[in-house]
Order: sequence, then C-alpha cells, then structure tokens
Amino acid sequence: MKIGLFTVLYSEKGFEEMLDLMVENGVEAVELGCGNYPGSSHCNPEELLKDKKKARAFKQAVTDRGLIISALSCHGNPVHPVKKIAKANDDVFKNTVMLAKELGVDTVVCFSGLPAGAKGDKTPNWITYSWPNEHSEALKYQWEKVLIPYWKKASGFCRKYRVKIALEMHPNFAVYNPESLLKLRKACGSNIGVNFDPSHLYWQGIDPVRAISALKGVIYHFHAKDTRVDEHNTALNGVLDTKGLANAAERSWLFRTVGYGHDQYEWKSIVSALIANGYNHVMSIEHEDALMTKDEGFKKAVAFLKGCVVKEKLDKLWWA
Repeated sequence: MKIGLFTVLYSEKGFEEMLDLMVENGVEAVELGCGNYPGSSHCNPEELLKDKKKARAFKQAVTDRGLIISALSCHGNPVHPVKKIAKANDDVFKNTVMLAKELGVDTVVCFSGLPAGAKGDKTPNWITYSWPNEHSEALKYQWEKVLIPYWKKASGFCRKYRVKIALEMHPNFAVYNPESLLKLRKACGSNIGVNFDPSHLYWQGIDPVRAISALKGVIYHFHAKDTRVDEHNTALNGVLDTKGLANAAERSWLFRTVGYGHDQYEWKSIVSALIANGYNHVMSIEHEDALMTKDEGFKKAVAFLKGCVVKEKLDKLWWA
C-alpha cells in the first residue's frame, strides 16, 4: 500500500516543484485535479490531449521521480439543472477520462452530481427524508429521469477507454453512502465504483470498516481524510450543520487531518479492512483541516499513515 496526496493542496506550486515536494516528504503517489471543483493547476486535460509529446513528458516527470499517478480527479456536477453548468462539468469529465487513457491511469474520481427536484427547477436538491410525499416524488425523478440515464451513458463512455469511475460518497450529492452507490452501480454498470473517503461517512454515523466490507470489490480509490465529531455541539444541534467550515468551535463536526479525528487503532482497522476486502493500492491524503496549515497538516498525515499502512504483500500463511 502506498501513501499519496491529492495535490490540489499545493495548487499554487508549479507541477515539478510539487512533485519534488512529494519525494522530499516520502509520498509515493499523486492524485491530480483535472478541473471542475479541484481546478486544473497541475493537470489540464485540454492542453495535454492536444499535444501527445507534452503528455508523455508530463508522465515522465512523475515516473522519473519514482512516483505513480493514483487517479485523475474532476469532482463536479454533470447533472446540474442549469444546462450550461452541466455541460461544462461533463466536458471536463470526458476530457479527464480520455487523458487517463493517454497517461495509462485506470481510475477517474468524481461525484455523482445532484439534479434539481423537478424538471424546470434551477437549483440542485439534496433530499434526505421521504415525507412530505413530494420529496419522494422528487427523489424518484432525480434517479429515474436524470441520474440513471446520465451515468449509463457515462459508464459506456468510460468502458470504451477502459477507465473505472470512482464516485466519492459525499452529502449534498445523490450518491452519499454505500446504499446509494450500490444502487447506481447496479443500474448503470460495474465499472462504477467508489472513491472511499471516511471523513464524509463519520459525521453521518457510518462505520467505515463496516462500509468497506459492504463495498468489497467496489473500492477503486481511497482518500485519507478524517473527521472529528464534537459531542457537545452534536448533543445540542445534531449532525446536520450549515455553519461555515472555518467556524471550528461551534460546528457539530470538523474535517481533520488523519489522526486528529480518530486514533491509530481506528486507522489501522481501516487499513486492515481495505486489504482484507481487496484494496491494496493508494491512500491519497486530502488535507482540509481548518485548524492546521497546509504544510503541518500534510506532514503530520504522512507521518501518521506511515505507522498504519502495510507495505509488504502477504502471499501465503507461513504457519498454516
């Protein structure tokens, strides 16, 4: 298992400067943003697809340093009810898939997206309860009329390029837990899997270890990000929290760098569950800790994960 970084953390640095920083800090893999929410400061699919020589040099810069590209990421909302936004996000997704094929990367990370609650609406609508009954009807519309038709086509497009889709289960999008991920996969194709990020599961009350078991064979990529649930604030206001993420003292939960939300025993349990259920690839650090600087949060995450990951593959039980 390798330790990686979702490199949007260092978007202000040049591409090769960022790669050198990874090597300096013992990181073995990079996950590169290709547009939409992550931006494209390190990897612009349009530019690289137009120039194969430039694309080869781009990949060479990674491999020459002993690094690998774990995934290309283009989190966005390709089913946004505003057609202009949906098309722009879909264009980035398709370009990212084509570039993945060109670079020899087999996984693209993204969101499922979120439609409106009815035809003609202009705002995405995340539905979390079945009543009043118009909410159930809206949810049916989202899945049957928008999500499934879009992702069936997207799955076919990715299959043509031999690229897997790793959807990040994220609240405020249609796929936010194992049940919704497996529902979309069943309806749209087996090349749809998950970018497993425990941080979005913790505050929903989902046990990551149990979720990993339920998603055996479906985990295509992994984000190493933690969450700390504030028991005092949650006891008062519950876990649904619309306060800004910088309001650390008053929020019910807060994203933390790994080790500051849950201890090493928890993260070793996650690593063990991943390996036991067939995932032994990259733990890609996503640092969004509102209490730490970029450098400190990144370096602490690397140091913490070095004590958790299992580096050697076990071929057989020598004692049995």
